[in-house]
Amino acid sequence: MKLGARGRYAVMAMADLARRTAELPDGGSITLCEIAERQEISLFYLEQLFAKLRRGGLVTAARGPKGGYRLAHTAEETRIADIMYAVEEPTKVTRCRTGSPKGCLSHSARCLTHDLWEELGRQIDVFLESVTLADVVEHRVLGRAHLTAPAPLLKTLSACA
Repeated sequence: MKLGARGRYAVMAMADLARRTAELPDGGSITLCEIAERQEISLFYLEQLFAKLRRGGLVTAARGPKGGYRLAHTAEETRIADIMYAVEEPTKVTRCRTGSPKGCLSHSARCLTHDLWEELGRQIDVFLESVTLADVVEHRVLGRAHLTAPAPLLKTLSACA
């Protein structure tokens, strides 16, 4: 699965905004030009993303000489999933259309692994809903996942032997 550019860049920009806002003594605004330079993202692309983030209620805009953007909520209150949803970046890991009874195979059936990939998508959503901007900025994301030990491989005997 590959995360789309919109979601990835929106999270990068919002994390930058959260970090820089926390560094300002007066809680001032940050310009998109500053974010674009630091994160190496096109200013034009950031303008499109921040229009969606503003409509989603995640940032506020200030005009004028000291204009720019601020977080609408604290970094602790802003979930990564909220950012992804605001820029319309769905987590999709199956080939099937979401909500459609039709499957991804040519005869409209679901593939054998459909439930696996659908559940993976749900797990990704659950994870993104559990992580905040503050978690990202303060480097509290690593170590959250706990893998179980892999099951030992069993030697299978051939029925033809």
